[in-house]
Amino acid sequence: MDDTVREWREAEQAGDLVLLDGFHALKHALRFGADVRMVIAEDPAAVRALAGELAPDVEAAVVRLTRRADLKGVLTRVHPTGVAALAVRPDRAAGVAGLGRLPRPAPVVVLDNPRNLGNVGAVVRLAAGFGATGVVTRGDLDPWHPNVVRAGAGLHYATTVERLTLDELPPGPLYALDPEGADIRALTLPDDALLAFGSERHGISPELRARADHLVSLPMRPQVSSYNLATSVAMTLFHWGGPPAHEQGGEDA
Repeated sequence: MDDTVREWREAEQAGDLVLLDGFHALKHALRFGADVRMVIAEDPAAVRALAGELAPDVEAAVVRLTRRADLKGVLTRVHPTGVAALAVRPDRAAGVAGLGRLPRPAPVVVLDNPRNLGNVGAVVRLAAGFGATGVVTRGDLDPWHPNVVRAGAGLHYATTVERLTLDELPPGPLYALDPEGADIRALTLPDDALLAFGSERHGISPELRARADHLVSLPMRPQVSSYNLATSVAMTLFHWGGPPAHEQGGEDA
């Protein structure tokens, strides 16, 4: 076992680091201030070239951090971009405090007992893109699971992502998405709102529904069962408004 692989495995065992799987997760983590401790690649030169092409703003950091290693020796699945990294998970206390700070410039997305890791990652990516204050999950799913971080393309570092109980939810009017709610097209969603979404199969839990200040529905044809979770979040955040026009931009990947 070479020194790089040994260091990687020792860092993993510490339990306080997040796996960034693939170049786009690494790029976004660096771009939004993550404390990246290790970057390994089968071909560091190829990763540096990728940084130069797709993310010149973090190219210097990628060049400085990347070390050669056999990824198959440390990962169960190697990302097509051939790179992985370990970064420090943001401080929970600071994250919770940020979620509760008022006035709030953008809503908090609340996922009530989500089940699909990929969907939660897609929601984090949406929340980061729209400039939401954060994503909160209720239930036993870990929103920092490696598969969630992978689906979120490392954009956990561009917003606040925490798992909270019902009693720990941040302040603000709670708008719960429910088929029996008022048509969202007739409403204005305030910046300090909590936007709550249930699972596709079961919807909002009874306890969160009882806590809601408003029930809201999305337009949907009869006999269509539901939207994908990330689609529902996207429609709702788009209705809220998103970042100011002068701040907008984006990339394909």
